[in-house]
Amino acid sequence: MSGAALGLEIVFVFFLALFLLHRYGDFKKQHRLVIIGTLLAWYLCFLIVFILPLDVSTTIYNRCRHAAANSSPPENSNVTGVYAAVTPAPRQHPCFKPWSYIPDGIMPIFWRVVYWTSQFLTWILLPFMQSYARSGGFSITGKIKTALIENAIYYGTYLLIFGAFLIYVAVNPRLHLEWNQLQTIGIAAANTWGLFLLVLLLGYGLVEIPRSYWNGAKRGYLLMKTYFKAAKLMTEKADAEENLEDVMEEVRKVNESIKYNHPLRKCVDTILKKCPTDYQEKMGRNMDDYEDFDEKRNTYPSEKSLVKLHKQVIYSVQRHRRTQVQWQILLEQAFYLEDVAKNETSATHQFVHTFQSPEPENRFIQYFYNPTVEWYWECLLRPWFHRILAVVLSIFSVIVVWSECTFFSTTPVLSLFAVFIQLAEKTYNYIYIEIACFLSIFFLSICVYSTVFRIRVFNYYYLASHHQTDAYSLLFSGMLFCRLTPPLCLNFLGLTHMDSSISHQNTQPTAYTSIMGSMKVLSFIADGFYIYYPMLVVILCIATYFSLGTRCLNLLGFQQFMGDNDMTSDLVDEGKELIRREKRKRQRQEEGENRRREWKERYGHNREDSTRNRNVHPDPKESNFSDTATNWSSKYTRANNRTERDRIELLQDAEPLDFNAETFTDDSLEPESGRYQPGGRYLSMSSSIIFEDI
Repeated sequence: MSGAALGLEIVFVFFLALFLLHRYGDFKKQHRLVIIGTLLAWYLCFLIVFILPLDVSTTIYNRCRHAAANSSPPENSNVTGVYAAVTPAPRQHPCFKPWSYIPDGIMPIFWRVVYWTSQFLTWILLPFMQSYARSGGFSITGKIKTALIENAIYYGTYLLIFGAFLIYVAVNPRLHLEWNQLQTIGIAAANTWGLFLLVLLLGYGLVEIPRSYWNGAKRGYLLMKTYFKAAKLMTEKADAEENLEDVMEEVRKVNESIKYNHPLRKCVDTILKKCPTDYQEKMGRNMDDYEDFDEKRNTYPSEKSLVKLHKQVIYSVQRHRRTQVQWQILLEQAFYLEDVAKNETSATHQFVHTFQSPEPENRFIQYFYNPTVEWYWECLLRPWFHRILAVVLSIFSVIVVWSECTFFSTTPVLSLFAVFIQLAEKTYNYIYIEIACFLSIFFLSICVYSTVFRIRVFNYYYLASHHQTDAYSLLFSGMLFCRLTPPLCLNFLGLTHMDSSISHQNTQPTAYTSIMGSMKVLSFIADGFYIYYPMLVVILCIATYFSLGTRCLNLLGFQQFMGDNDMTSDLVDEGKELIRREKRKRQRQEEGENRRREWKERYGHNREDSTRNRNVHPDPKESNFSDTATNWSSKYTRANNRTERDRIELLQDAEPLDFNAETFTDDSLEPESGRYQPGGRYLSMSSSIIFEDI
C-alpha cells in the first residue's frame, strides 16, 4: 500500500475539481486555456488539502522511528551484576507503518512542485490570462499587448513589496542574503497576504454556514428569501436586457456604416458572431452588400472603438444569458418551496407537484423516491436533518475559534486540535490521526472556499452555477484559491502544533513545513503576525453573527435581506407577485397544450373514421358518369379534394382560442411602446403589469 493512497487521492481530487469546474464553467463556449488554467489552479489547491493528512501521519511515523532508534540500548554493554538486574528495559515503540505511508523523499519533491506551480499560476499566469480573456482585441497579438499593459502596474506593485522586504534584510546586519533566505522572504510575503484575506473569509464562513443550514429548516424563511431574490433578480434581468439592446444598437450602426469591402469589415464580422442569433438575423437582413464604403463620405469608427465595442458585446451577452438562466432556476426553486408549504398539511402524505418536471426521471429514482418517501423527507425529516447538521457545524466553529485564540500556548496545550492529535499520537492510531486531520482541514476549507463561491463583487466577480460563470471570474477564483490554500495549511499545522515554529519543540517537521523555510529571517512575522492576527476571527464572527456587514450595505443603498426592514418587506411582496404571475403564465401554457392535445386527438379520430367510411361505402351516383366526363373533370376533382384535405388539416392543427392568454392585449396597437422579444412579438412592459390581474 506504500504510495497507493497518494495515487488514489490524486485521481479522486482531479475528478472532483473537474466536476466543480463543469458546474460553474462552460467547456463548449469558453476558451480552452481558461478551462485548463482554472482546472489546474483548483486541482492543485484541492490536492494540498487532501494530501496534507497523509503528510501528518507519515511525519508522526518518522518521529516514532527516530525515537525508537535513539532509545535503543547500545550493542556492547559493560553493565553487569546487580545494576543490570535492576535496570528497566527500554520501552518498545509500536512503530508499525501506516497504511498510507509515503516513502521518504517523495513528499518534499511533491510539495515543492505543487506549491511553486500554484504560486506561478496565481502571481503571473492567471492575472495575465484574465486580461487576455477580457480583452476585446481581434488578434492574438493585440490581446497579448493589452494584457501586458494592464498587468504592468499589477506586477510593479508586487516588485515594490518584494523590494521592501529585500531592503529590510539587507539593512539588518545580523542577516546575510542567501538564496534560501530570499526564497523565504517571497514565501512570507505571499503567505502574509493570503493570511490577511483568509481570516476575513474564515470569520464569515464559521458563522454563516451553520446559520444557513439552521435557516434551511425554516420553510417560511426560505420562501421569503426566494421572493426577495426574485425581485432583485428581475431588476438585474431588466437592466441586462436594456444594456444588451443598447449595445446591439451600437453594433447595428457600425454594421450599417462599415460595408463589405471596408478594411475593418472582418472586425465587424467577429463582433456579429458574438451577438445573439436573433440579432444576427435582423442585422443580416438589413445589410446591403451592394454599396461600397467609399461611395458616401461617412465617419467610420476606428479600430480602437471596435475593440471597446467588442468587449462590451462579450460582457453584455454573457450577463444577459446568465440572468435568463438564473431567473428560470429561481422560478423552479420558488415553485418547489411553495409546493412544500402546501404539502405540509396534506392528509394523504403524498407529495404533489404543481408542475411536472419536463425531463423524465430515472426509473430507479422514481421507484425508491416515490411521492410518499418524498413527502416524509421534504416535510418531516429534512428540517430536522438541517437542524442537527447546523448544531454539529456550530460545535466545529466553536472549536476552531477557541483553537485560533489559544494555539500559541504549548504548556499547557489549549488548542483542541492539538489535544486530539497528541492523544492519537501517543497510541499511534494512524487511522484516527488521518480522519481527525482530514475533518479539521476539510471544515476549514469549506468555510473559506464556500465564502469564495458565495461572495459577489458587483458584476466584477461572480461565480454562477449552471455553466454561467464568465472567464474572468473563473480565473479570479483560481487566483484566490492558490493564494488562500498555503496559509490555510500552515494555519492548520499551527493549530495542531505540527509546526515546530509554533510548538517550539526540536522535532521532525512535516514535509510541507520544510519547503516553507525558517521564518526566523522575518521574526516580526513569525512571532507576531502569524500568531496574533488569527485572533481577529473572534471579532469577525461576532460581526457576522449580528449581520453588521449586511446592515452597513443596506444603509449604503445595497438591498440586503433583513427581516426587520421595510425595504425588505416591499421587495418580498414584489417578488411574491412576480412569482405568482409566472406561475399563472405557466399554468395557462400547460392548459393550452392540454386543449391542443385534446383537439388533435378528437378531430384526428373523426377524420380517420370519415375517410374509412368513404372507402367502404362509395357514392353510387359516381358510377353513372361516363368515362369521358370523368376524365374531363378529373383535374378539378383532384383540386377540390386537395382543397378539402388542406382545410381539414388546418382545422386539425388549429389551436383553440385562449381568451385568458397574454396575446389578446392592446400591445399590438402600440408597437412602439414595447420591446422586441425573441419570437417576433412586441410586449409592452407597462401593459403586462397593469392588465395582468384582469
